[in-house]
Amino acid sequence: MEVVGLRKSTKGVRNGAETDFSSDFKMVKKMDDGGSKQNSNNVSGNGTNGNSKLLASDALLLPLGVTNKFFFVLFFVSSYFLMRRWGGKIRKSIPLHAVSFWELVAILAQLSSFIYLLGFFGIDYVQNFISKNNDGPWDDFVEEDLNTTPTPDREIVVKKPEAQLKGTVLGENEDEDIAAAVCDGTVASYSLESSLGDCKRAAFVRRSALELMTGRSLDGLPLEGFDYQSILGQCCEMPIGYVQIPVGVAGPLLLNGFEYMVPVATTEGCLVASTNSGCKAIHMCGGATSILLRDGMTRAPVVRFQSAKRAADLKYYIEDPTNAENLSHIFNRTTRFGRLQGMQCAIAGKNLYMRFCCFTGDAMGMNMVSKGVQNVLDYLQTVFPDMNLISVSGNFCADKKPTAVNWIEGRGKSIVCEAVITEEVVKKVLKTTVPALLELNMLKNLTGSAMAGAMGGFNAHAANIVSAVFIATGQDPAQNVESSHCITMMEPANGGKDLHVSVTMPCIEVGTVGGGTHLASQAACLNMLGVKGANAASPGANAQNLARIVAGAVLAGELSLMSALAAGQLVKSHMKYNRSSKDIKAAGEAAALSP
Repeated sequence: MEVVGLRKSTKGVRNGAETDFSSDFKMVKKMDDGGSKQNSNNVSGNGTNGNSKLLASDALLLPLGVTNKFFFVLFFVSSYFLMRRWGGKIRKSIPLHAVSFWELVAILAQLSSFIYLLGFFGIDYVQNFISKNNDGPWDDFVEEDLNTTPTPDREIVVKKPEAQLKGTVLGENEDEDIAAAVCDGTVASYSLESSLGDCKRAAFVRRSALELMTGRSLDGLPLEGFDYQSILGQCCEMPIGYVQIPVGVAGPLLLNGFEYMVPVATTEGCLVASTNSGCKAIHMCGGATSILLRDGMTRAPVVRFQSAKRAADLKYYIEDPTNAENLSHIFNRTTRFGRLQGMQCAIAGKNLYMRFCCFTGDAMGMNMVSKGVQNVLDYLQTVFPDMNLISVSGNFCADKKPTAVNWIEGRGKSIVCEAVITEEVVKKVLKTTVPALLELNMLKNLTGSAMAGAMGGFNAHAANIVSAVFIATGQDPAQNVESSHCITMMEPANGGKDLHVSVTMPCIEVGTVGGGTHLASQAACLNMLGVKGANAASPGANAQNLARIVAGAVLAGELSLMSALAAGQLVKSHMKYNRSSKDIKAAGEAAALSP
């Protein structure tokens, strides 16, 4: 006969080596049907062979079947008796703690039968707890389980090597030893750059330690070909490599009389081709025009007082023209280019939110504004000693969130970009008609977005273009949230024959200095646009021009996508440009081979 046990597929470690336990049924021990039975271990209850083991049922006075039936009946009879007695007590308002002799006997009977039944259903545990022999096939099975110590549904990581550092200078050790020290916590991963004095080596050691800790390879993540010194203390902490994103080019975009080749960093097929088509249509119609409406970055701290009256006192103090001018001087002392433009206050109970708006030159300006705001708050603390600063950012700014205050008041650069597309270009280049575009824009970008409860999302896909240009030029990709606030308008022009299209974007947050703009790849893209670095002759002009280019690219993208939707070409174009031809060919061959 065969004794088998059901094993779950898992992994364990035996004798220091990783072992893979296969699923299904595993043979534990084979016993012949012949004379070898007498020499085998008996696992059938009360065996009396020399090698038989002591079972829990051996301690019972009566046969196991009789005992089981007895305790089953005893449990249910005692439970029924107690339920009837206690039900009667409840009806007669007799305290339940007044227990009679027979009720006490019933309680003891119920407890004893429950303990027995608990052991009966957990007999495997009881058998192993009582048994001291390890000769039966069931014991072989259990012992093997204990030796392998598998962890269900978890993969056990390979044991990490022990760190063996030598000397007092960390850099004198081998990279493998340093990585092992990072794994066991002897060396802090964040301190590798300062300890080794080599940013690239620190990144290599850190990724080696990560591979040891996870047991997974990072071969697909590039390490070579990047200047890790350039991001130290600025862009990214604890680097282990960099991610490659393809950069395409759309254009030329004819904007305000100048041509721009727009860098587009994306992994979405068809995006560059679509934007390029829009640029072509705009170029053929004389180009687009952009207007800068506002330029000011915001930061809004929140302070608390003991009463709403005191919060209102500070509000009135800030709104006083004399005090506002004084606060402006205090703010401007902290920066060369930053200039405080205004302060807007809002009260919620005894909490006051102060929205500072500041011109920041060619920088995006969040750090510049925060520094100036802190200086003003320090001064206000002397005037209002009972003011309690909760946070330098109270979300009334509002940064990286879709908000009505940004949509209405603006943040960063507020731009309007427009163009007139002739009927001929609409038909020949965009493959649609002016009436079709007008109807689609009303039903999709205006009515459809309103039905969805959009906040600044009255457009087709402004975020696609904004995020792609942001990544290519070293902007903060998270600020795509408010920077993509856009309303796309399409109206008839020249007696209804041509199309007037515009995008209004109140929150384009960009800079040409600071952040990731100094990285080699991103600086090259800025240089291609002619807006790299600060504009010494006219501070802020480069950042403003970059915002205009972003709006112009969004205009081209909106025009192209809306035309594709109106002409019913969206799915067809994505099947052509957004799929790998290699994958399509392989799928076709697989379909041909399938029955």
